[in-house]
Amino acid sequence: MAQQPSDNLPSGITADDIPPDLWQACPQCSHLIYAPELAVELWVCSKCGHHMRLTVWQRLQITVDADSFEEWDHELPLNDPLSFPEYLQKAEQAREKTGMTEAVLTGRAKLEGIPFGIGLMDLSFIGGSMGWTVGERVARLMERAVKLRLPVVMFCASGGARMQESLIALMQMPKTSGAAGKLAQAGLPYITVLTDPTYGGVTASFAFLGDIIIAEAGAAMGFAGPRVVELTGLKMPAGVQTAEFQHEHGMIDMLLKRSQIRSELHSILRWCTA
Repeated sequence: MAQQPSDNLPSGITADDIPPDLWQACPQCSHLIYAPELAVELWVCSKCGHHMRLTVWQRLQITVDADSFEEWDHELPLNDPLSFPEYLQKAEQAREKTGMTEAVLTGRAKLEGIPFGIGLMDLSFIGGSMGWTVGERVARLMERAVKLRLPVVMFCASGGARMQESLIALMQMPKTSGAAGKLAQAGLPYITVLTDPTYGGVTASFAFLGDIIIAEAGAAMGFAGPRVVELTGLKMPAGVQTAEFQHEHGMIDMLLKRSQIRSELHSILRWCTA
């Protein structure tokens, strides 16, 4: 049970003296959760079960073996082919906010001692959008995994293609799809984990090409988002773009709570690499 902030603060202590990040409100039910307890609960609300969005660093922490992650292709620069106004400034702000150089982190890690290639997307970096650098990192992850004979796990979270890179961003869809095809040709497992939200060009390419497609409970997913669909004059049925609906209608293989993902990934990797 999460603790609640007391109205009876010790003498001399005011609300302004309490660190602002000590308590966090659930974005779904507004329940106040003690921050240290929230981390123990894997950032899932203890009252309503809402799965809060994670940074890639939080996702790594709860997924892979400690100190096992080795980053790949960190040096790939962000691409600005159109000299799009304020794009580089926006990217710099995203770097400062997230501690990342792009919207995806790729590399090699271990899970219960089993080595595998891993990619993790972060919605906080320009909406997790896919431009040249994101597509190139994902493709190189898969190509290197083929050379090293490693299975690949891809955690997806994206708003779609990066508009500042126009057609070059769209070209990342066939590039990443082709790289996923190389994994299949090599007989290597490719597992995707769809987290909240997964939309646009990522959905239409490598996110839904996994041999096993897992969705985190409560995640939103689709190609065009609800607001875009409604601009066409159509009204989207309620719940259609949810992990639960997609699982019920056979579009994804496994619907898991966050607390189940690590153990299920371990079981899959152990079975696939036996």
